[in-house]
Amino acid sequence: MDTKTIIDYLSELSRNNNREWYHANKEAYKKANAAFENMLQDLMFEIGKFDSSILQNNPKDLTFKIVRDTRFSNDKSPYNPAFRAHISSKGKLPVPVGYYLMIKPDNQSFLGGGLFADMFKDATTMIRDYIVQNGEEWEKVIHEPEFETYFTVKGTALKNVPAGYEKAHPQAEYLKYKSWYLEYPIKDEEWGDAKAVLAKAAKLFRIMKPFNDYLNKALVDFQMPKR
Repeated sequence: MDTKTIIDYLSELSRNNNREWYHANKEAYKKANAAFENMLQDLMFEIGKFDSSILQNNPKDLTFKIVRDTRFSNDKSPYNPAFRAHISSKGKLPVPVGYYLMIKPDNQSFLGGGLFADMFKDATTMIRDYIVQNGEEWEKVIHEPEFETYFTVKGTALKNVPAGYEKAHPQAEYLKYKSWYLEYPIKDEEWGDAKAVLAKAAKLFRIMKPFNDYLNKALVDFQMPKR
């Protein structure tokens, strides 16, 4: 597993974020991308030891493009110098939720899980309603000691409890959320030890699995909007 090739390429792309450099170094991209897909395969084998639902995936189907859509952005940089992937039972779709990995220079890499996308109103409603009905289970998941050692639930949130939900509900703070996710940062120097970072990722994904399982139970009837 060649993590050095990955981080070296992304660091160069970050410093040379233009189409001329990108196309002149297409072979370097191919090598780094292949290394990333190989890493994903190794990671999937490790995740499969505690979550076999993800093993049927092909690594290349789990990744996201580095080309940016700059039409509505003030930042016109053509590329996102990051390799990203979402590993779930249905691939890289945001639902069901799974295990997220982003490798990005300047200490912006992280491991993640949960629902990052807050544009799916149906998904938000399903999770809120599930928390209302299963608050004790929610508290058990997010306050499990090993979980609390590494994670705090994050997400886009409203200022107030939304209409239709009790302001005095025990989980009222979490009912304000529109997304519920986890992040654990990985520093640049950690990518120098591929075996160690793979072991850490597998461990943290195992710890976050009950959180993902909880959200996926809430989202069992969710249908992705048709384009």
